[in-house]
Amino acid sequence: MTTKFTHIEDDRAVMVDISHKDTVARKAIASGEIILGRSTIESIRSGTVEKGNVLSTARIAAILAVKRTPELIPMCHQIPITGVDVDFSIGEDQISAVVEVGSVGRTGVEMEALTGVSIALLTIWDMVKSAEKDDTGNYPLTSIRNIRVLSKVKGTKTNVL
Repeated sequence: MTTKFTHIEDDRAVMVDISHKDTVARKAIASGEIILGRSTIESIRSGTVEKGNVLSTARIAAILAVKRTPELIPMCHQIPITGVDVDFSIGEDQISAVVEVGSVGRTGVEMEALTGVSIALLTIWDMVKSAEKDDTGNYPLTSIRNIRVLSKVKGTKTNVL
């Protein structure tokens, strides 16, 4: 039995044709978190990180990543993004990121939301990595985890970002 793949034909990558799909409002929300040392968290809170404002930089990086998702993930369609909202919450030893992406198009925006969250968290790591290193140059506490889609909505009558 031969398996029919949607993105591979005769060992060649193809982009799925979405022209038959209706253009509708779409929204996706993704989240994730980065675990950091408590002193690093306090530096972020107090705005004393040497490289600058960590969360503002991460927010900009997330928005740019959402817009560039088709350049990073081979089979993603370039779609019109109608809005991006990035929010952070700071705990004792972690920062959670939530990215909400809106579009009016023929395919969903969950990959864009996931890409935005991933890049936001990587940007935080980059901004604080010198504070997170131990004496051997490793990062014993730092980790990124729980990146996931929280919700995906298609065809809503409500406003999409």
